[in-house]
Amino acid sequence: MSAATLHAAEVRKRYPGEPPLLALDGISLDVKPGEFVSILGPSGCGKSTFLRCIAGLEPISSGSLQADGRPISGPPDHVGMVFQRDALLEWRSIARNILLPVEFAGKPVAQYRQALRELLALTGLSDFADRYPKQLSGGMRQRAAICRALIDQPSLLLMDEPFGALDALTRDQMNAELQRIWMKTRNTVVFVTHGIAEAVFLADRVVVFSPRPGRIAEIIEIDLPRPRRLAVRETPEFGRYTGRIRRLFGEMGLLNEDPGPIDESIAA
Repeated sequence: MSAATLHAAEVRKRYPGEPPLLALDGISLDVKPGEFVSILGPSGCGKSTFLRCIAGLEPISSGSLQADGRPISGPPDHVGMVFQRDALLEWRSIARNILLPVEFAGKPVAQYRQALRELLALTGLSDFADRYPKQLSGGMRQRAAICRALIDQPSLLLMDEPFGALDALTRDQMNAELQRIWMKTRNTVVFVTHGIAEAVFLADRVVVFSPRPGRIAEIIEIDLPRPRRLAVRETPEFGRYTGRIRRLFGEMGLLNEDPGPIDESIAA
Protein backbone atom coordinates (compact mmCIF):
# COMPACT_ATOMS: atom_id res chain seq x y z
CA MET A 1 0.00 0.00 0.00
CA SER A 2 1.44 3.38 -1.00
CA ALA A 3 1.49 6.18 1.57
CA ALA A 4 -1.31 8.73 1.50
CA THR A 5 -1.31 12.45 0.82
CA LEU A 6 -3.43 14.93 2.78
CA HIS A 7 -4.59 18.38 1.73
CA ALA A 8 -6.46 20.80 3.98
CA ALA A 9 -7.43 24.27 2.75
CA GLU A 10 -9.12 26.83 5.01
CA VAL A 11 -10.80 24.11 7.07
CA ARG A 12 -13.28 25.39 9.65
CA LYS A 13 -15.31 23.44 12.16
CA ARG A 14 -18.23 24.92 14.09
CA TYR A 15 -20.42 23.22 16.66
CA PRO A 16 -24.01 24.45 17.01
CA GLY A 17 -25.08 26.27 20.14
CA GLU A 18 -25.78 29.73 21.51
CA PRO A 19 -23.36 31.06 20.57
CA PRO A 20 -21.88 28.52 18.11
CA LEU A 21 -18.46 27.15 19.09
CA LEU A 22 -15.70 27.65 16.52
CA ALA A 23 -13.23 24.79 17.05
CA LEU A 24 -11.07 25.14 13.92
CA ASP A 25 -10.47 28.35 12.02
CA GLY A 26 -8.80 28.32 8.61
CA ILE A 27 -6.55 25.25 8.86
CA SER A 28 -4.43 24.83 5.71
CA LEU A 29 -1.91 21.99 5.59
CA ASP A 30 -0.36 19.62 3.06
CA VAL A 31 1.10 16.30 4.21
CA LYS A 32 3.39 14.43 1.85
CA PRO A 33 3.35 10.65 1.31
CA GLY A 34 5.26 8.84 4.04
CA GLU A 35 5.65 11.96 6.17
CA PHE A 36 5.38 11.91 9.96
CA VAL A 37 3.60 15.06 11.14
CA SER A 38 3.00 15.92 14.79
CA ILE A 39 0.16 18.26 15.71
CA LEU A 40 1.00 20.00 18.96
CA GLY A 41 -1.10 22.35 21.03
CA PRO A 42 -2.75 23.04 24.37
CA SER A 43 -5.80 21.13 25.59
CA GLY A 44 -8.99 22.19 23.82
CA CYS A 45 -7.23 23.76 20.82
CA GLY A 46 -8.98 21.55 18.25
CA LYS A 47 -6.13 19.21 17.36
CA SER A 48 -8.16 16.06 18.10
CA THR A 49 -11.14 17.59 16.29
CA PHE A 50 -8.96 18.06 13.22
CA LEU A 51 -7.82 14.43 13.45
CA ARG A 52 -11.44 13.22 13.64
CA CYS A 53 -12.25 15.31 10.56
CA ILE A 54 -9.37 13.65 8.69
CA ALA A 55 -10.71 10.27 9.82
CA GLY A 56 -14.13 11.16 8.41
CA LEU A 57 -15.71 10.84 11.86
CA GLU A 58 -16.84 14.47 11.84
CA PRO A 59 -17.74 16.68 8.86
CA ILE A 60 -15.98 19.99 8.37
CA SER A 61 -18.14 23.13 8.31
CA SER A 62 -16.31 24.81 5.42
CA GLY A 63 -13.11 24.59 3.42
CA SER A 64 -11.60 21.57 1.71
CA LEU A 65 -10.18 18.37 3.19
CA GLN A 66 -8.83 15.65 0.89
CA ALA A 67 -6.99 12.34 1.15
CA ASP A 68 -5.19 11.24 -2.02
CA GLY A 69 -6.99 13.97 -3.96
CA ARG A 70 -10.49 12.85 -2.95
CA PRO A 71 -12.76 14.82 -0.60
CA ILE A 72 -13.22 13.21 2.81
CA SER A 73 -16.94 12.75 3.40
CA GLY A 74 -16.78 9.67 5.61
CA PRO A 75 -14.13 7.25 6.89
CA PRO A 76 -11.67 6.87 3.98
CA ASP A 77 -10.40 3.47 2.91
CA HIS A 78 -7.01 2.35 4.18
CA VAL A 79 -6.90 4.53 7.29
CA GLY A 80 -5.81 3.21 10.67
CA MET A 81 -6.46 5.03 13.94
CA VAL A 82 -4.96 4.70 17.41
CA PHE A 83 -6.58 6.43 20.38
CA GLN A 84 -5.32 7.41 23.83
CA ARG A 85 -7.07 4.38 25.30
CA ASP A 86 -6.19 1.13 23.59
CA ALA A 87 -9.87 0.04 23.41
CA LEU A 88 -8.90 -3.64 23.34
CA LEU A 89 -11.74 -6.07 23.95
CA GLU A 90 -10.94 -7.87 27.18
CA TRP A 91 -12.64 -11.13 26.15
CA ARG A 92 -10.64 -11.50 22.94
CA SER A 93 -7.04 -12.64 22.70
CA ILE A 94 -4.41 -10.17 21.48
CA ALA A 95 -4.32 -11.86 18.07
CA ARG A 96 -8.11 -11.69 17.72
CA ASN A 97 -8.11 -8.04 18.83
CA ILE A 98 -5.59 -7.21 16.13
CA LEU A 99 -7.67 -9.00 13.50
CA LEU A 100 -10.87 -7.19 14.50
CA PRO A 101 -10.81 -4.57 11.68
CA VAL A 102 -10.46 -7.37 9.14
CA GLU A 103 -13.52 -9.12 10.57
CA PHE A 104 -15.53 -5.89 10.62
CA ALA A 105 -14.67 -5.32 6.96
CA GLY A 106 -15.91 -8.81 6.09
CA LYS A 107 -12.52 -9.85 4.72
CA PRO A 108 -11.11 -13.40 4.94
CA VAL A 109 -9.15 -13.55 8.19
CA ALA A 110 -6.98 -16.39 6.89
CA GLN A 111 -5.43 -14.04 4.33
CA TYR A 112 -4.11 -11.86 7.16
CA ARG A 113 -2.38 -14.53 9.24
CA GLN A 114 1.03 -13.76 7.76
CA ALA A 115 0.55 -10.01 8.28
CA LEU A 116 -0.47 -10.77 11.87
CA ARG A 117 2.69 -12.79 12.49
CA GLU A 118 4.86 -10.05 10.98
CA LEU A 119 3.27 -7.32 13.10
CA LEU A 120 3.54 -9.37 16.28
CA ALA A 121 7.22 -9.95 15.54
CA LEU A 122 7.78 -6.28 14.68
CA THR A 123 6.32 -5.15 18.00
CA GLY A 124 7.79 -7.90 20.18
CA LEU A 125 4.41 -9.48 20.90
CA SER A 126 4.91 -12.86 19.23
CA ASP A 127 4.82 -14.68 22.57
CA PHE A 128 1.63 -12.89 23.63
CA ALA A 129 -0.68 -13.59 20.68
CA ASP A 130 -2.90 -15.90 22.74
CA ARG A 131 -2.83 -13.81 25.91
CA TYR A 132 -5.64 -11.47 26.94
CA PRO A 133 -5.36 -7.70 27.38
CA LYS A 134 -5.52 -7.84 31.18
CA GLN A 135 -2.34 -9.93 31.11
CA LEU A 136 -0.34 -7.21 29.32
CA SER A 137 1.29 -4.00 30.54
CA GLY A 138 0.07 -0.61 29.35
CA GLY A 139 2.87 -0.30 26.81
CA MET A 140 2.24 -3.78 25.43
CA ARG A 141 -1.47 -3.04 25.11
CA GLN A 142 -0.70 0.07 23.07
CA ARG A 143 1.63 -1.93 20.85
CA ALA A 144 -1.28 -4.30 20.23
CA ALA A 145 -3.49 -1.30 19.41
CA ILE A 146 -0.89 -0.11 16.89
CA CYS A 147 -0.82 -3.60 15.35
CA ARG A 148 -4.62 -3.49 15.05
CA ALA A 149 -4.40 -0.15 13.24
CA LEU A 150 -1.76 -1.52 10.85
CA ILE A 151 -3.22 -4.98 10.13
CA ASP A 152 -4.95 -3.92 6.90
CA GLN A 153 -1.87 -2.04 5.66
CA PRO A 154 -3.30 1.49 5.89
CA SER A 155 -1.72 4.21 3.81
CA LEU A 156 -2.57 6.73 6.54
CA LEU A 157 -2.15 6.25 10.29
CA LEU A 158 -3.89 8.69 12.65
CA MET A 159 -2.80 8.74 16.29
CA ASP A 160 -4.66 10.73 18.95
CA GLU A 161 -2.37 11.08 21.99
CA PRO A 162 -1.79 7.30 22.01
CA PHE A 163 0.76 7.39 24.84
CA GLY A 164 -0.92 10.00 27.02
CA ALA A 165 -2.07 7.47 29.64
CA LEU A 166 1.36 5.84 30.04
CA ASP A 167 3.98 6.62 32.67
CA ALA A 168 6.95 8.74 31.56
CA LEU A 169 9.43 5.86 31.14
CA THR A 170 7.00 3.68 29.17
CA ARG A 171 6.04 6.68 27.05
CA ASP A 172 9.68 7.26 26.10
CA GLN A 173 10.03 3.58 25.22
CA MET A 174 6.91 3.73 23.06
CA ASN A 175 8.20 6.83 21.25
CA ALA A 176 11.30 4.89 20.25
CA GLU A 177 9.18 1.84 19.37
CA LEU A 178 6.81 3.87 17.20
CA GLN A 179 9.69 5.45 15.31
CA ARG A 180 11.13 1.99 14.62
CA ILE A 181 7.76 0.67 13.40
CA TRP A 182 7.17 3.71 11.20
CA MET A 183 10.61 3.41 9.61
CA LYS A 184 9.63 -0.13 8.60
CA THR A 185 6.11 0.62 7.35
CA ARG A 186 6.56 4.19 6.05
CA ASN A 187 2.87 5.06 6.38
CA THR A 188 1.85 8.68 6.35
CA VAL A 189 1.33 9.52 10.04
CA VAL A 190 -0.55 12.38 11.71
CA PHE A 191 0.20 12.26 15.43
CA VAL A 192 -1.63 14.46 17.95
CA THR A 193 0.11 15.28 21.22
CA HIS A 194 0.50 17.99 23.84
CA GLY A 195 4.07 16.86 24.63
CA ILE A 196 6.72 19.15 23.14
CA ALA A 197 9.62 16.69 23.35
CA GLU A 198 7.46 13.86 22.02
CA ALA A 199 6.36 15.94 19.03
CA VAL A 200 9.92 16.93 18.12
CA PHE A 201 11.38 13.45 18.64
CA LEU A 202 8.89 11.72 16.35
CA ALA A 203 8.12 14.20 13.59
CA ASP A 204 9.45 15.38 10.27
CA ARG A 205 7.37 18.50 10.89
CA VAL A 206 5.64 19.86 13.97
CA VAL A 207 2.40 21.77 13.35
CA VAL A 208 1.75 24.07 16.32
CA PHE A 209 -1.89 24.95 17.00
CA SER A 210 -3.01 28.09 18.78
CA PRO A 211 -5.58 28.00 21.60
CA ARG A 212 -9.22 27.69 20.51
CA PRO A 213 -10.28 28.42 17.90
CA GLY A 214 -7.53 26.22 16.51
CA ARG A 215 -5.31 27.93 13.98
CA ILE A 216 -1.86 26.97 12.75
CA ALA A 217 0.54 29.22 14.62
CA GLU A 218 3.69 27.80 13.05
CA ILE A 219 5.00 24.78 11.15
CA ILE A 220 8.49 23.69 12.20
CA GLU A 221 10.71 21.42 10.08
CA ILE A 222 12.66 18.99 12.27
CA ASP A 223 16.08 18.43 10.72
CA LEU A 224 17.42 15.65 12.93
CA PRO A 225 18.85 12.45 11.41
CA ARG A 226 17.02 9.14 11.78
CA PRO A 227 16.90 6.79 13.49
CA ARG A 228 16.74 9.08 16.50
CA ARG A 229 17.88 7.71 19.84
CA LEU A 230 16.22 8.94 23.01
CA ALA A 231 19.55 10.53 23.94
CA VAL A 232 19.03 13.06 21.14
CA ARG A 233 16.76 14.88 23.58
CA GLU A 234 19.87 15.92 25.52
CA THR A 235 21.54 17.59 22.53
CA PRO A 236 21.70 21.34 21.83
CA GLU A 237 20.02 20.81 18.45
CA PHE A 238 17.00 19.17 20.05
CA GLY A 239 16.91 21.86 22.71
CA ARG A 240 16.74 24.56 20.05
CA TYR A 241 13.56 23.02 18.63
CA THR A 242 11.87 22.55 21.99
CA GLY A 243 12.98 26.00 23.12
CA ARG A 244 11.54 27.56 19.99
CA ILE A 245 8.18 25.91 20.66
CA ARG A 246 8.19 26.93 24.32
CA ARG A 247 8.89 30.53 23.33
CA LEU A 248 6.01 30.34 20.87
CA PHE A 249 3.69 29.05 23.60
CA GLY A 250 4.95 31.82 25.85
CA GLU A 251 4.03 34.40 23.22
CA MET A 252 0.54 32.90 23.19
CA GLY A 253 0.32 33.38 26.95
CA LEU A 254 0.30 29.64 27.63
CA LEU A 255 3.45 29.47 29.75
CA ASN A 256 3.62 31.62 32.85
CA GLU A 257 7.03 31.16 34.44
CA ASP A 258 6.61 33.97 36.96
CA PRO A 259 6.16 32.26 40.34
CA GLY A 260 4.56 35.40 41.75
CA PRO A 261 5.20 36.93 45.17
CA ILE A 262 6.15 34.67 48.06
CA ASP A 263 3.70 34.61 50.95
CA GLU A 264 5.96 35.52 53.87
CA SER A 265 3.63 33.86 56.39
CA ILE A 266 3.89 30.54 54.55
CA ALA A 267 7.65 30.90 54.09
CA ALA A 268 8.05 31.48 57.81
